[in-house]
Amino acid sequence: MLATIKKLNDVPVAVFEREMKHSPKEVWDYLTENDKLKQWFSELEVKSLEKGGHILFDFQDGNYEKMEILDVKMEEVLEFVWPPKNTVRFELNDKDGHCQLIFKQFLYEITEHTAKDLAGWHVCLQVIETLLNGEEVKDRKASWECVYPKYVEVVKPYLNASI
Repeated sequence: MLATIKKLNDVPVAVFEREMKHSPKEVWDYLTENDKLKQWFSELEVKSLEKGGHILFDFQDGNYEKMEILDVKMEEVLEFVWPPKNTVRFELNDKDGHCQLIFKQFLYEITEHTAKDLAGWHVCLQVIETLLNGEEVKDRKASWECVYPKYVEVVKPYLNASI
Protein backbone atom coordinates (compact mmCIF):
# COMPACT_ATOMS: atom_id res chain seq x y z
CA MET A 1 0.00 0.00 0.00
CA LEU A 2 1.37 3.42 -1.00
CA ALA A 3 1.92 6.17 1.52
CA THR A 4 -0.48 9.05 1.55
CA ILE A 5 0.46 12.66 2.14
CA LYS A 6 -1.57 14.50 4.75
CA LYS A 7 -1.09 17.93 6.27
CA LEU A 8 -0.38 18.10 9.98
CA ASN A 9 -0.06 21.63 11.38
CA ASP A 10 0.49 22.88 7.81
CA VAL A 11 3.36 20.42 7.23
CA PRO A 12 2.93 17.71 4.59
CA VAL A 13 3.49 14.28 6.16
CA ALA A 14 3.90 11.05 4.20
CA VAL A 15 2.16 8.32 6.17
CA PHE A 16 2.72 4.59 5.69
CA GLU A 17 0.57 2.15 7.64
CA ARG A 18 1.43 -1.53 7.96
CA GLU A 19 -0.14 -4.34 9.95
CA MET A 20 2.49 -6.92 10.84
CA LYS A 21 1.79 -10.33 12.33
CA HIS A 22 4.61 -9.85 14.82
CA SER A 23 4.83 -8.21 18.20
CA PRO A 24 5.85 -4.56 18.55
CA LYS A 25 9.00 -5.84 20.36
CA GLU A 26 10.02 -7.89 17.32
CA VAL A 27 9.49 -4.92 14.99
CA TRP A 28 11.27 -2.60 17.43
CA ASP A 29 14.32 -4.84 17.39
CA TYR A 30 14.60 -4.39 13.61
CA LEU A 31 14.51 -0.61 14.07
CA THR A 32 17.02 -0.35 16.90
CA GLU A 33 19.36 -3.37 17.09
CA ASN A 34 22.23 -2.68 14.73
CA ASP A 35 22.63 -6.27 13.57
CA LYS A 36 18.97 -6.34 12.50
CA LEU A 37 18.90 -2.72 11.32
CA LYS A 38 21.76 -3.45 8.91
CA GLN A 39 19.65 -6.18 7.27
CA TRP A 40 17.15 -3.68 5.90
CA PHE A 41 19.11 -0.37 5.89
CA SER A 42 22.82 -1.14 5.80
CA GLU A 43 23.88 2.52 5.99
CA LEU A 44 22.26 3.16 9.39
CA GLU A 45 23.75 2.56 12.84
CA VAL A 46 22.18 3.46 16.17
CA LYS A 47 24.90 5.03 18.34
CA SER A 48 22.87 6.06 21.39
CA LEU A 49 19.21 5.13 21.66
CA GLU A 50 17.88 8.05 23.69
CA LYS A 51 16.32 11.44 23.10
CA GLY A 52 19.22 13.65 22.02
CA GLY A 53 21.16 10.53 21.03
CA HIS A 54 22.00 9.86 17.42
CA ILE A 55 21.95 7.52 14.48
CA LEU A 56 24.76 7.54 11.93
CA PHE A 57 24.18 7.41 8.19
CA ASP A 58 27.24 5.89 6.49
CA PHE A 59 27.66 7.22 2.96
CA GLN A 60 29.99 4.26 2.27
CA ASP A 61 32.76 6.65 1.21
CA GLY A 62 34.25 7.48 4.61
CA ASN A 63 31.69 10.20 5.32
CA TYR A 64 28.90 10.03 7.90
CA GLU A 65 25.82 12.07 8.70
CA LYS A 66 24.93 12.28 12.39
CA MET A 67 21.14 12.32 12.79
CA GLU A 68 19.67 13.39 16.11
CA ILE A 69 17.05 11.25 17.81
CA LEU A 70 14.14 13.58 18.61
CA ASP A 71 11.87 11.14 20.44
CA VAL A 72 12.14 7.60 21.72
CA LYS A 73 9.75 5.50 23.78
CA MET A 74 10.96 1.92 24.02
CA GLU A 75 9.00 -0.41 21.74
CA GLU A 76 6.61 2.43 20.81
CA VAL A 77 8.22 5.47 19.15
CA LEU A 78 11.44 6.29 17.34
CA GLU A 79 11.78 9.69 15.67
CA PHE A 80 14.92 11.20 14.19
CA VAL A 81 16.15 13.88 11.82
CA TRP A 82 16.22 12.86 8.18
CA PRO A 83 18.57 15.32 6.46
CA PRO A 84 18.63 17.82 5.21
CA LYS A 85 15.42 19.22 6.77
CA ASN A 86 12.93 16.40 7.31
CA THR A 87 12.18 14.02 10.16
CA VAL A 88 10.99 10.42 10.24
CA ARG A 89 8.91 8.76 12.93
CA PHE A 90 8.11 5.11 13.58
CA GLU A 91 5.07 4.48 15.81
CA LEU A 92 4.39 0.91 16.98
CA ASN A 93 1.00 -0.05 18.41
CA ASP A 94 0.06 -3.41 19.89
CA LYS A 95 -3.08 -4.79 18.23
CA ASP A 96 -3.87 -8.13 19.90
CA GLY A 97 -0.21 -9.20 19.90
CA HIS A 98 0.41 -7.92 16.39
CA CYS A 99 2.11 -4.67 15.45
CA GLN A 100 0.45 -1.76 13.75
CA LEU A 101 3.40 0.18 12.32
CA ILE A 102 2.80 3.78 11.34
CA PHE A 103 5.75 5.42 9.66
CA LYS A 104 5.71 9.17 9.01
CA GLN A 105 8.11 11.35 7.12
CA PHE A 106 7.57 15.01 7.93
CA LEU A 107 8.26 16.83 4.67
CA TYR A 108 9.53 20.25 5.71
CA GLU A 109 11.32 20.32 2.37
CA ILE A 110 9.95 18.67 -0.75
CA THR A 111 12.32 18.29 -3.68
CA GLU A 112 12.73 16.04 -6.72
CA HIS A 113 14.50 13.61 -4.35
CA THR A 114 11.46 13.23 -2.07
CA ALA A 115 9.81 10.61 -4.31
CA LYS A 116 13.06 8.59 -4.20
CA ASP A 117 13.09 8.71 -0.40
CA LEU A 118 9.45 7.67 -0.16
CA ALA A 119 9.95 4.79 -2.59
CA GLY A 120 12.98 3.78 -0.52
CA TRP A 121 11.02 3.81 2.73
CA HIS A 122 8.24 1.84 1.05
CA VAL A 123 10.72 -0.89 0.11
CA CYS A 124 12.40 -0.78 3.54
CA LEU A 125 9.09 -1.44 5.27
CA GLN A 126 8.48 -4.37 2.89
CA VAL A 127 11.93 -5.75 3.69
CA ILE A 128 11.37 -5.50 7.46
CA GLU A 129 8.16 -7.49 7.12
CA THR A 130 9.80 -10.05 4.83
CA LEU A 131 12.65 -10.55 7.32
CA LEU A 132 10.24 -10.86 10.24
CA ASN A 133 8.34 -13.51 8.28
CA GLY A 134 11.58 -15.48 7.91
CA GLU A 135 11.45 -15.13 4.13
CA GLU A 136 14.18 -14.31 1.66
CA VAL A 137 14.41 -10.70 0.51
CA LYS A 138 13.95 -10.58 -3.25
CA ASP A 139 15.13 -7.89 -5.65
CA ARG A 140 14.91 -4.58 -3.75
CA LYS A 141 15.90 -2.58 -6.81
CA ALA A 142 13.04 -4.03 -8.87
CA SER A 143 10.60 -3.29 -6.04
CA TRP A 144 11.89 0.28 -5.82
CA GLU A 145 11.65 0.76 -9.60
CA CYS A 146 8.04 -0.44 -9.46
CA VAL A 147 6.90 2.02 -6.77
CA TYR A 148 9.11 5.02 -7.59
CA PRO A 149 6.93 6.32 -10.51
CA LYS A 150 3.89 6.08 -8.24
CA TYR A 151 5.61 8.23 -5.61
CA VAL A 152 6.57 10.77 -8.29
CA GLU A 153 2.81 11.18 -8.82
CA VAL A 154 2.07 11.31 -5.07
CA VAL A 155 4.67 14.06 -4.55
CA LYS A 156 3.97 16.07 -7.71
CA PRO A 157 1.18 18.29 -6.25
CA TYR A 158 3.51 19.37 -3.42
CA LEU A 159 6.69 20.04 -5.41
CA ASN A 160 6.21 23.71 -6.13
CA ALA A 161 3.78 24.50 -3.34
CA SER A 162 4.96 26.72 -0.53
CA ILE A 163 5.01 24.97 2.82
